[in-house]
Amino acid sequence: MQNQQSVLILYAHPSSHRSEINAPLFQAANGLDGVTLVDLYRDYPDYRIDVEREQQRLKEHDVVVFLFPLFWYSTPSILKEWQDLVLEYGFAYGQGGDALHGKRLVCVVSAGGAQSAYQEQGYNHFSIRELLRPLEQTARLIGMQYLPPLVLFGARTAVEELRVGQHIERWKRLLTSLVRDDTDWRPLLDLETCNSCFDDGEPRS
Repeated sequence: MQNQQSVLILYAHPSSHRSEINAPLFQAANGLDGVTLVDLYRDYPDYRIDVEREQQRLKEHDVVVFLFPLFWYSTPSILKEWQDLVLEYGFAYGQGGDALHGKRLVCVVSAGGAQSAYQEQGYNHFSIRELLRPLEQTARLIGMQYLPPLVLFGARTAVEELRVGQHIERWKRLLTSLVRDDTDWRPLLDLETCNSCFDDGEPRS
């Protein structure tokens, strides 16, 4: 039997009270066994991040989830500030910086455009996986395994198109699988997204 993994969700949305996608995802994870929730904008409205506390949280968890809306092809600013301050030399990389080695990182992202917009011939010219490369490379540098992202495309119209509920169920299946550590990620690591792996009741390669 696999050991249960602990999952840390770092949620970053500057206007959570108006969020139609990310806030419901955050709320849906509340109470799930093995999952810890952190709302970065709520905890640090002045951006004065408690580095020691955040590093301790990372040490105590096996999987880190960045939950955020795509802002200008990147993360909301507090998540970048968190990376700049928390993933410091001697802790996350460099001499003696091996605290995160062997842990996993997965991005859970909402994107306003349709999936067809995120390709070379599309409006945004790059795939979502390509746009998230800085986070993938960060994971590689600090010794974490980067998992393919879970993405809700067309987020601006997802509510009226009744797609949010399906995505929440997909998200909960992902979290449950991460806690149980029951998915063989090796053949999945190069996928554009991991959406299809959790579209029904059982994770699959």
